[in-house]
Amino acid sequence: MADAAPSAHSTRWIETSRGILRYAELAPLLAERVLRIQERIEAGQYAAEPLDESLIRTLHRDFCGDLVPEWAGHWRSMAVCVGTHEPPPPHLVSLQVREYSLDLQARLAGPIPFERLPETLAFAESRLLTIHPFADFNGRLVRLWLWEILRRLQLPPVQLTPRDKAETEVYLAALRAGDQKDYQLLARLWMQRLATPPIY
Repeated sequence: MADAAPSAHSTRWIETSRGILRYAELAPLLAERVLRIQERIEAGQYAAEPLDESLIRTLHRDFCGDLVPEWAGHWRSMAVCVGTHEPPPPHLVSLQVREYSLDLQARLAGPIPFERLPETLAFAESRLLTIHPFADFNGRLVRLWLWEILRRLQLPPVQLTPRDKAETEVYLAALRAGDQKDYQLLARLWMQRLATPPIY
C-alpha cells in the first residue's frame, strides 16, 4: 500500500546519509525531492525511457538516492508486511515487477478507449503497490510513476493522495481490493480523479 503518514507519536526511525532521522524529520526532505522529480517529469526528462522496471528503479533512486544511497533504486531484500497484506518474498520481486511492466505496456499499447482508462490506471497504481518493490517510500515512487504515465497519455496531473480521513478510508479499501487483483474500487476513484479539475 501507499506510504502511511506516521502519527505525531511515531517512533519510526530511518538511517540516512544525514544520520538516523525520525520519519517526521525525513518527510519534508523527501517532499522536496519528489517535487524536483515531478518537475523533471513535466519537462519530459524521462520521456525516452521505456515504461519498465529500469525506469521504476531510476525514479526511486533519483528522488531518494542522496538520502538512502545504500538501498535507493534496489529491490527490497527483506520480507515485509504492509498492514494485513504480505507482498511477495524478495526473491520474487524482480520477476513480478518485470511481469507487471510487460502487462502495463500491453495495456497502454495503442489508443486506449476512455471507458478502459480508469481500470488501466488503477492497475498501474495498485499492482505496483501490491508488489511493494522497495524497502521504503513505495507510495511516493508510485505517485511519480503515475505522473509519468499521465504525461505520456497527455492527461493533466490529478490529485493522487487522499485529502481527509474519509477519502483515506476509501482509498485504503480500494488498495486492499487491489491486493486481491480487484481493481474496480480504485477504477472508480480514477474516474473521480479524471473528472476533477487538474492540479498545476
